[in-house]
Amino acid sequence: MMQEGLRRTLRQLRLSGLATSLEVRLQEAAGHQLSHLEFLELILQDELNVRVQRLMARRTRTATFRDTKTLDAFDFSFNPSVPRKQMYDLATGQFIREARDVLFLGPPGVGKSHLAQAIGHAAIKAGFLVLYRSIFDLVRDLLEEDGLRDRKVLSRYLKPDLLIVDDMGLKQLPRQSGEYLFEIIMRRYENRSTMMTSNRPLEEWGKLVGNVPAATAILDRFLHHADIIQIRGRSYRLKDRPAPKGKDTESEPPELPTASPPSPTSRGGAHSRRRGDCG
Repeated sequence: MMQEGLRRTLRQLRLSGLATSLEVRLQEAAGHQLSHLEFLELILQDELNVRVQRLMARRTRTATFRDTKTLDAFDFSFNPSVPRKQMYDLATGQFIREARDVLFLGPPGVGKSHLAQAIGHAAIKAGFLVLYRSIFDLVRDLLEEDGLRDRKVLSRYLKPDLLIVDDMGLKQLPRQSGEYLFEIIMRRYENRSTMMTSNRPLEEWGKLVGNVPAATAILDRFLHHADIIQIRGRSYRLKDRPAPKGKDTESEPPELPTASPPSPTSRGGAHSRRRGDCG
């Protein structure tokens, strides 16, 4: 049995993971005749594992995901237009290390939010800070708190390695939304990664934010180093309903603008594109 004095000392040192496993490890060491070094390595690894689990849980709570989603739970067979390999490549977090951005385009129900949150969860496991917000939450936070002047609110959106902005295009945003969104995108540009989802064509973003110049400036920076993933297909929420007769079951994804900003260059693959780097 562990002595109470030792247990108290471990609590004071905040070694709760080690304290939890110590009795089992002592029995294991005696039964397998472990050396002192092997025993020390075991108990320190136990403490490290507990701390990593707590860190992941804390970062997941801080990310404020809407749902717990994973790529393994995504039904790629239902929607073959989703580039499976690219999704798992994004889940490695390499695009975050390179401060690149990602935009999911497609009609409602094709899995944009699921994929974005799943990649966000994978990023947390890879050690990154993530924040997930719908566009409405982001705008509300900044409008209500005058977030551009409130360092705490602004820092919340600038600090994460990956900011996920979901639901762009569901409905028109309040006035000044374009200015606030532009400020966030501009400050994160080439410093931190941003991921967005939208069910509306990019040429309609000016109408959505009520400010065409601001929308143009947002897209100019956001798309500069962005992977643009277009998804087509039926809504997964309607998968159990029969497809309407005489209609194509695959709805076309939103078209990219042909004027401003410039259309992205092909990157190999029917539904995934990336803007080329410009000077």
